[in-house]
Amino acid sequence: MAAEPEIFELSNGRITAKIASWGATITSLLVPDAQGDLADVVLGFDTLEPYLKGMAPYFGCIVGRVANRIKNGKFGLDGVEYSLPINNGPNSLHGGLKGFDKVVWDVVERKDGEYPSITFQYDSKDGEEGYPGDVTVRATYSLPEATTLRLDMEAIPANKATPISLAQHTYWNLAGHNSGNILDHLIQIWGKHITPVDENTIPTGEIMPVQGTPFDFTTEHKIGARINDVPGGYDHNYVLDSGDEKNGLKHAAKLKDTSSSRTLDLWTDAPGMQFYTANYVNGITGKGRAVYGKHAGVCLETQGFPNAINQPHFPSVVVQPGAKYKHTMLYEFSA
Repeated sequence: MAAEPEIFELSNGRITAKIASWGATITSLLVPDAQGDLADVVLGFDTLEPYLKGMAPYFGCIVGRVANRIKNGKFGLDGVEYSLPINNGPNSLHGGLKGFDKVVWDVVERKDGEYPSITFQYDSKDGEEGYPGDVTVRATYSLPEATTLRLDMEAIPANKATPISLAQHTYWNLAGHNSGNILDHLIQIWGKHITPVDENTIPTGEIMPVQGTPFDFTTEHKIGARINDVPGGYDHNYVLDSGDEKNGLKHAAKLKDTSSSRTLDLWTDAPGMQFYTANYVNGITGKGRAVYGKHAGVCLETQGFPNAINQPHFPSVVVQPGAKYKHTMLYEFSA
């Protein structure tokens, strides 16, 4: 059995992360601006209690077994039909009612020193939230450089094929978590296409060019410049098809707060990225009694495509027994 949930700290003298074993959740991340002034750039709570009580709309956690939405909570695999809990309109979202964000992960390795890291492990059982087969999941957070946070996720099914698609669901505000909305943040996304959605936020199956639409961030734009042209705000999967590569990772996005000049460059090996502008956050009291309203943060969730298990021409999220799912995210901060 996993221990009681607790919060651990990773610091290299430049950036400091606090990460909880509940949901392998980033609860705080202190990052310097050009003057060296630190701000906590992630939305969250001061203590574990609100997370345990389910008050967080996925603040900072790892979601799974399958991130994003599965249409009608149903899929077929190897001749078997599976039904998942419905928790988002008619769909199953982020692994169900008790996904990987709502369990205690075990700490299996910790390293201190100049390049600190912590590795969490969760053993997901056959039938958990309706999914097939036992799966061992690991997530390692590390600080490989002065102002870089890295996350390496892996999962191995033991005995049955299963869909696996993990995502890191941090809400970013580079001006500081308590600084208001992110509509003046600049963003560039290295995706020339999105997977457009129906009225239930399920991809239609189409791969749509963003050129000439409010979804075009192939060059830098303010997040808020065209958000009113997108009913409800941005909550869309981008096809990461145009970024530079380094060390096997693609450039996914560049987010910048002009007031502090803090910049986040995100690199990943995932095929897609959900760009979500916290459209459903409404007056949540967070750290230091800050009140988080609509658009208080932005999520950059690299992932497999939503509902990929039911879309044969989307990149497959099925992992065979003994094979290994891997997903790396590199968060490079500068100012």
